[in-house]
Formats: sequence, C-alpha cells, structure tokens
Amino acid sequence: MSRRIAVFGTGYLGATHAACMAELGHQVIGVDIDQQKLEKLNKGEAPFYEPGLNDVLKHNLDAGRLRFTSSYEEAAEFADIHFIGVATPQKRGEFAADLSYVEAVATSLAPLLAKPAVIFGKSTVPVGTATQLAALFRDLAPAGDRVEVAWNPEFLREGFAVEDTLRPDRIVVGVESAHKSAAEEAAREVYAAILAQGTPFLVTNRETAELVKTAANAFLATKISFINAMAEVCDAAGADVSELADAIGYDARIGRKFLNAGVGFGGGCLPKDIRAFMARAGELGANQALTFLREVDSINMRLRTRMVDLTRDLVGGSFIGAKVAVLGAAFKPDSDDIRDSPALNIAGQIQLQGAAVSVYDPKANENSRSLFPTLEYAESVKEACAGADVTLVLTEWAEFKRIQPSTLHSIVRQRKIIDGRNFLDPNTWTSSGWKYLAMGRNSA
Repeated sequence: MSRRIAVFGTGYLGATHAACMAELGHQVIGVDIDQQKLEKLNKGEAPFYEPGLNDVLKHNLDAGRLRFTSSYEEAAEFADIHFIGVATPQKRGEFAADLSYVEAVATSLAPLLAKPAVIFGKSTVPVGTATQLAALFRDLAPAGDRVEVAWNPEFLREGFAVEDTLRPDRIVVGVESAHKSAAEEAAREVYAAILAQGTPFLVTNRETAELVKTAANAFLATKISFINAMAEVCDAAGADVSELADAIGYDARIGRKFLNAGVGFGGGCLPKDIRAFMARAGELGANQALTFLREVDSINMRLRTRMVDLTRDLVGGSFIGAKVAVLGAAFKPDSDDIRDSPALNIAGQIQLQGAAVSVYDPKANENSRSLFPTLEYAESVKEACAGADVTLVLTEWAEFKRIQPSTLHSIVRQRKIIDGRNFLDPNTWTSSGWKYLAMGRNSA
C-alpha cells in the first residue's frame, strides 16, 4: 500500500531515507530550509557522496514519486506520515546532544497538523526525547491527541546507506502504547516490502527504541577501542594484533567484525553519540553505568597522538624538513564525510609540528580543503607521494589496497609506509624493500 510520506532534513540520513521510501513505492516529499541542497536534490544529485544514491534519486524523481521542498505547509497538507531525520550534533563545549534541529522541525510542523498523523523520529537522540516531543505535538497541533509520536532509529553505514535502508538487518519501532498503535500499523505499511523479505520487526516502547541506536554505537565503539588497546599491548609484548584478532574472532560470542586495529573511529555518529550517551546517563542519575565509555573515548583519541609519534620517530625524531604523504581524509572509505576524521586530525597535527603534508582522498579532498585549507591536496596517490619521507595510509579505500609498491619507488624519497588501518599486506611491502609499520604489528 502506497502512503504519503514527508521526510524532514535532507542531510545524509534524510535524503537517503526519502529516496528509499520512494523506491519502495510511496509518494514522498523531502523538506529542508537549505535551498542549495534542495536545488541539487531536485536534479537528482545528493549533496554528499554516497554510492548508488544518485541513481535512486533520479529514478524516483523521474517516476514522480519524489520531490523536495522548503514548505512545511505543503508537507503537512500532503503527508500523514512524517519522518524527522535531522542532525543531532554535539553541543559546543559539552558532551550532550544538541536537539535544536529536532525541536525546530517539531515546533514548525506541529501547528500545521490539523488531521491525524504519525511522527516517526529517526534522528539519534537522548532517551526521553520522544516523550517530550509527544507533549509538544499534543499542545501545538490542532489535531491534538490524533498525532502519535513514535521512534524508528536508523542503522545506516556510510557507504552502504541505500542497501541498509532497503535491506536492513532489523526494523525497530518504539510506540507509546502497544495497544491499537497507529504508528505500528503505519510502520508495517511503510516497510511492507522489506518485511516481506523476512526482516525482523521489533516493537518496543519509545524509550527502548531511542536506546537501541545509542547502545549499538556504544558497543561498536567499545569493541574498536578494545582491539586498539590490545594493539598497544601487542607492541609492548612483541605480539601481532591482527593474528590476535583472528584468533579471538573465531569465538562466536566475540566475532571478527570491528576488530581491526588502527587509528580509531571518527565520523558524525560514534564519537558524539557515546558522549551524548554519557551525558544523558548522568542526567538520569545513572552516570556510573557508563563510566567505561570515558576510557573508550580516551583510547580512541589517544590513537591519533600515537600515530603522530610513530611517524615522527620514523622520520628521525623531528618533522622539520620532512615530507609526509597522507592517503585518506574521509573518516571511512566510500564516503566524503570528514567529520571528526582521524586521518585529517593526524595530518593537521603533523603539519603543525613542521612537516610538509600532502593529502589525497578519492572523494573527500574538497570537503577537507574547506576544513584544513593549509594542507596540500593532491589529485592522485603518486602526486601525494612525490618526495615523501614517509607515507601514511589512513582510510581503507580499495584504491590504496591495490597500490603496487614498485609504482612508488622512483617517486618517494624514502620507502617507509605506516598502515594506519592494518589492511595492507605487509609482505607485499617489505619484500619490495619498504619499511612497513602498523599499530600492534611492530614486533619484527
């Protein structure tokens, strides 16, 4: 059954969700106040890089199932199902999440709702937000109690967002009451094609649904910081962290995923979400429950300094006069997202200590230049590595994994490479005469 859907926010989450809901056959309108974004989206162009998204946008714009607007009035009149997918960044100077964008959508939309509607929150928010928004809609919407607020967290991986939306590993919907919930019924209709594939559908209360995303991110962050802590121990003990990860990963209770040691996590989700989780736990009087996340965050941030120190040692103890090539700027491959990117943070620190730094990323150069304009940016691996005393690989782009060391022999000044993601083949580089280093694998 086709439904009329409005999606508020056309950033990474909102634009992807709007396009994919149209792909499922619904009539969808995306809403944003940023006219430049809207102009691009109405041409079928995402304002960020995400594999496959432009194709989905164009297909559904051409089919007449999707359009984008700045008009809340148009959206309120058009749709009876509304998704809120705006950003919840970290508050400046605090750990807590900034809910101003979520609140702005709610206060703008609510007075326009004169007919029954379901509001689905998709943004990652502190637990308890849905209850607060429900009260706001109840007070401000002409439809009053006929507007139901539910929470439907997203679990998107950048680089796989279209796949994760159309073929998710689960759908979670948090509702106010399990009895005669209009939100549950609406969700089952919206996601009918996905549920027909056998995707698990979990109905919880709103608080549980809000916690699902933050708890999942906290667990993943903990797992990443755990293996990076083990890398420090491996370096001290003469062990190999990759072999260690393989061995413990065979245990079904642990698993191998997210056990790749390196320079740690970044992006717009994990860092700010675990900090907001800690802040909210403190507000609820449960701050002791999440104190371990402070160490998770500390380990992650310390990795950047460790990479700078390792690089400095490799060029002789001082960056003055050294040339450093940095391959990778996005926080992860298949993305142009540089938010809290370990790669850019490391490149910036090295430059501040006196090195000439040349950065190359297949998709994130333009975004990086706007944030770190003093760094040099290259248009290829070879250009970045020209005259380099050391090469750092800091994002796991497939292009970097395919590099043949011999192609760089006559380009670099010194054959030294640090694998900041532990994803290159050490034997390939060492057998070609390169000094190869990686966190947790420096026993040789």
